[in-house]
Amino acid sequence: MERKKASDFPPEVMKLFDGYVHGRIDRREFLERAGKYAVGAFTATAMLESLKPNFAWAQQVAKDDPRIRTQYLEYDSPQGHGRIRGYYAAPAKRKGKLPAVLVIHENRGLNPYIEDVVRRLAAENFVAFGPDALSPVGGYPGDEDKGRALFAAQDPKKREEDLYQAAQFLKKRPEAGKIGVIGFCFGGYISNLLATRMPDLAAAVPYYGRQVPASEVPKIRAPLLIHFASDDENVNKGWPAYEEALKANKVRYTAHVYPNTLHGFHNDTTPRYDEAAAKLSWQRTLDFFNKELRG
Repeated sequence: MERKKASDFPPEVMKLFDGYVHGRIDRREFLERAGKYAVGAFTATAMLESLKPNFAWAQQVAKDDPRIRTQYLEYDSPQGHGRIRGYYAAPAKRKGKLPAVLVIHENRGLNPYIEDVVRRLAAENFVAFGPDALSPVGGYPGDEDKGRALFAAQDPKKREEDLYQAAQFLKKRPEAGKIGVIGFCFGGYISNLLATRMPDLAAAVPYYGRQVPASEVPKIRAPLLIHFASDDENVNKGWPAYEEALKANKVRYTAHVYPNTLHGFHNDTTPRYDEAAAKLSWQRTLDFFNKELRG
């Protein structure tokens, strides 16, 4: 498949796609409305297919990379959905305790892109664990649309509990030192949420994630590194109130808005990927985790 960029699509189509992947419109409505912008063979259906992820593009660290060791692990979530599975990676030559990072996926389960993020962290000398919130229904189904449908059918409170228990599971592992969390989209919201629920959380990195209510901000003890896309109205509209609450409660935070980017700019499997912003935000993330988790 030819790799396309966001600039290859009309801006209106990219906004429609954002609505589609977040459940605000369905496939039929996307195709009907995107059809207005179709040109020649680049039909609405062809545009949708081009916007879907190609996970072969996302593998930066191979599954058999000799620098790391990976495995699938399970943990209990008694007040959530029960037994949850996740993807674990650690440096192959680990000695003693290492900083540990919980990696929270988007709104469609633990897909190959998120598994690669777990491996990328292990290759940088972190212990990393990515839980799959879709474990109770068989795990990530290998299809993004099916994953979103399964995700939408879940009890959100139980799912939040499952991911909180993932952090507790990681924290209890003997090789884990200080704990941080990183999340993308839905996972960005969970990163904000865990910062309110875990007074011992050492660092949180939400990527274009929804904010928690301002009333919850006084509970935050962890420093935050927050990444925003510039063209992401649905997420960014909540930032002014959240930032005001962070300042009022003297929460240590740094926020970056990446110019000319869309929601999902770090995800290197779709045309929304922005290489420059992804690389810069990732280096900032590594620097932040190294500072906050290794001290």
